[in-house]
Amino acid sequence: MGSNHRAGNTAKGPHALYFENESRQKENMEKNRNQRKLRVCVATCNRADYSKLAPIMFGIKAEPENFELSVVVIGSHLIDDYGNTYRMIEQDDFDIQARLHTIVRGEDEAAMVESVGLALVKLPDVLNRLKPDILIVHGDRFDALALATTAALMNIRILHIEGGEVSGTIDDSIRHSITKLAHYHACCTRSAEQHLISMCEDHDHILLAGCPSYDKLLNVKNKDYLGVIKTWLGDVKSGEYIVSLQHPVTTDIKHSVKMFEFTLNALLSFNKKTLILFPNIDAGSKEMVRVMRKKGIERHPNFKPVKHIPFDQFIQLVAHAGCMIGNSSCGVREAGAFGTPVINLGTRQTGRETGENVLHVRDADTENKIIHALRLQFGKRYPCSKIYGDGSAVPRIVKFLKSISLDEPLQKKFCFPPVKENISQDIDHILETLSALAVDLGGTNLRIGIVSMKGVIIKKYQQPNPKTYEDRIELILKMCLEAASEAIKLNCRILGVGISTGGRVNPHEGVVLHSTKLIQEWSSVDLRTPLSDTLHLPVWVDNDGNCAALAERKFGQGKGVEDFVTVITGTGLGGGFIHHNELVHGSSFCTGELGHIMVSFDGPECMCGSHGCIEAYSSGIALQREAKKLHDEDLLLVEGMSLKTNEPVSAVHLIQAAKLGNTKASNILKTAQEEQEEEEEEHGDVGEREPEPQQEAASPAPDEMVTVVVEESEEESEPQEAASTVIYTTVIFFQAFQSKIETCFTYCIFLLSFIGYIEGEARPDTSSSIRQINRIVIGELRLAVTTINSIQELLQELREHISNAADILERQ
Repeated sequence: MGSNHRAGNTAKGPHALYFENESRQKENMEKNRNQRKLRVCVATCNRADYSKLAPIMFGIKAEPENFELSVVVIGSHLIDDYGNTYRMIEQDDFDIQARLHTIVRGEDEAAMVESVGLALVKLPDVLNRLKPDILIVHGDRFDALALATTAALMNIRILHIEGGEVSGTIDDSIRHSITKLAHYHACCTRSAEQHLISMCEDHDHILLAGCPSYDKLLNVKNKDYLGVIKTWLGDVKSGEYIVSLQHPVTTDIKHSVKMFEFTLNALLSFNKKTLILFPNIDAGSKEMVRVMRKKGIERHPNFKPVKHIPFDQFIQLVAHAGCMIGNSSCGVREAGAFGTPVINLGTRQTGRETGENVLHVRDADTENKIIHALRLQFGKRYPCSKIYGDGSAVPRIVKFLKSISLDEPLQKKFCFPPVKENISQDIDHILETLSALAVDLGGTNLRIGIVSMKGVIIKKYQQPNPKTYEDRIELILKMCLEAASEAIKLNCRILGVGISTGGRVNPHEGVVLHSTKLIQEWSSVDLRTPLSDTLHLPVWVDNDGNCAALAERKFGQGKGVEDFVTVITGTGLGGGFIHHNELVHGSSFCTGELGHIMVSFDGPECMCGSHGCIEAYSSGIALQREAKKLHDEDLLLVEGMSLKTNEPVSAVHLIQAAKLGNTKASNILKTAQEEQEEEEEEHGDVGEREPEPQQEAASPAPDEMVTVVVEESEEESEPQEAASTVIYTTVIFFQAFQSKIETCFTYCIFLLSFIGYIEGEARPDTSSSIRQINRIVIGELRLAVTTINSIQELLQELREHISNAADILERQ
């Protein structure tokens, strides 16, 4: 017993218990960590990035209850030649926790690489000591790349400021590399946000904040700018001087130095007071400084060369300058907020978004070209542009920092778009993304939707159907392109395009052969070719009635049914036939044109050009026409109910009519069943015959009611479109008569059941001859027009009388 007890206590072993206790301690530390302040480390490399980081630092410092701020200074901040700009951080009353000399002196690109290496050696000790929860890094400098690399490898979260932008130099590669290392992103423009999303960054970790420097610069323009101008340029008026700031392009140092020489020559010739700032520390900057000294710029009375100006004073100088020239990002970003004219030289900023104040001189290879640009721009004023910010970036970033959960996994999640090839082995993922573009081209509206394989409408668009062929094709292409673009964002994999259109369609060639007047200029139209060429997807085109039948077979009441007919009403009347689970088109593609069966030679004109078609009596347009004629009559009579024309139509009236119609439809079926049995008895003289299994299964009992299936629409429909919910009942009805589906007798029985459902007035004598039934059909159609006005009024006045209808229903 004792040995077993000891074995139970030591089953895990000392090492297992140690690691279990250590794991528990880590869990407790993590809980405590969530309750303490967020440790934020801001690392700054030079004067430019500090102008963007300083407002954020002030915002963090203003909330000591939520944040613990530490500051690390590296790069050119600590170099005499560049003004020892770390002092302005101290002047802003920030404590600097670490100063690291990371710049390796040199004349070429190798010095930049060595500087990155030196930073990678020194930074781990500092970050180990500070133990930040998150490191904030700005921009696209090689120093920032060293910071982001160190933090990522040390499992420290990174917030990257101003990612997603494009400038046209090696800076892009560095910036995008930092993006891939960073866990969170605060970008400045909508385009930058889209670039980050296209680089598969998690959208939930992207903040469209705006440029932090705008929070400060939008509030400094109207301060004592005259005193600032006098301090740096002497007695010169506002708008009468130039600000020059030009940096080397590290991918083509020789050309950028030569371009800088052309710039200085042009400025000397232009003969205006010029404030010229020294270039940054990139490879090639030393040669540019030598060019300045060779031309005597430091001693020239028109030039004021400076290594550094405090940001708030520099912004005032830019805001009131007659022109700014060079290739600094300040020219395309901050200067636009004041409408200051800018001349951007070379390719260094050509990828950035700019306002109309920026004139690009990409090939600044002659002095005369630059002088010409100065003459065009100097002294102009442009509208202020706020592409990069609205002055509220810092509150957004601080709020974003507060929302960061330290419980989230450190491993980044990349949001890759769906693959175009069958690379993924996850079949569920593939099936979930399969979709189609559905185009519904009706007589009134053009609808386009992104539809999943399960029939779910993921996104839909609607526009009025244009009247001309050219406008209609243009709108279809435009809406399809918009939907295809949206499908990519929604992670939908489009397999093809299906087009449902009115008219007679050749589906094999994707051509609309003929259409009625409902859709003008819509005959002999090739729909497949323009869409297939534009979207590079397979395209199927068919008649809207046929498409409805296919939809019923796949998703609706025809699911699992081998033979049925679907009839649809709207602006017109049509349908589709399914036989042995296949859609029947017919030799001339007219099988489903039920609305154009003629029932009277002298009937009203139909939209197809003939007279007396079913559609001329029972389509939405026909019902509206007849209802309008009968509007002034005093009384509408329906068997079992009456309604005065001036009496409000309520839901009760519709329910009563529906019940009457159901009864009449049931009687029609019962009578038809009895006649069928009599017919079978007349031909049954050679003994009793076994009924065919198909007929026995399809024929309902004589006293069986027709099942009414109502499919609700997600959006409001026109009055004529409401009748489509009734038509869907034909699936069950036609099963009962599939053996005689092509005969006029069966069609008339169906038609009368439909009329009977609507207005409760159909009384056919089904034992009569076919000719007699046709006369009944014509009479009943005319009677239907009269009584349908009650439903028409219901739809038109539904909003006004909905409360009244609810009260009546509640009382009954």
